[in-house]
Amino acid sequence: QVQLVESGGGLVQAGGSLRLSCAASGRPFSNYAMGWFRQAPGKERDLVARISQSGKTLDYADSVKGRFTISRDNAKNTLYLQMNSLKPEDTAVYYCVASSRPYYYTSVSRSAWEYWGQGTQVTVSS
Repeated sequence: QVQLVESGGGLVQAGGSLRLSCAASGRPFSNYAMGWFRQAPGKERDLVARISQSGKTLDYADSVKGRFTISRDNAKNTLYLQMNSLKPEDTAVYYCVASSRPYYYTSVSRSAWEYWGQGTQVTVSS
């Protein structure tokens, strides 16, 4: 089992940047595919980005491509999400997720991810 704790959320103006971090503890971090979901008020919880166990394979939602970068440091047991050129529509609670499955067995589906953090709020003002 792995425990996930997000940090780095906050209030930022449109066009600004934030970096989210997710600290993992428990079983070896490098065993897990990782990702970020987000949920805006009244909307579904959607996958924003995911990264393979090695960090070599990445995938992004179309809405964040070119603006967000997911990365991981397996030595520090930490996942990151660098968010640039933020827009008001990026406002949401952001969740760190982990899956013990091989990367290519994960998906945009919430059920593909076994472990979830508590979430961190990101608010982008216009």
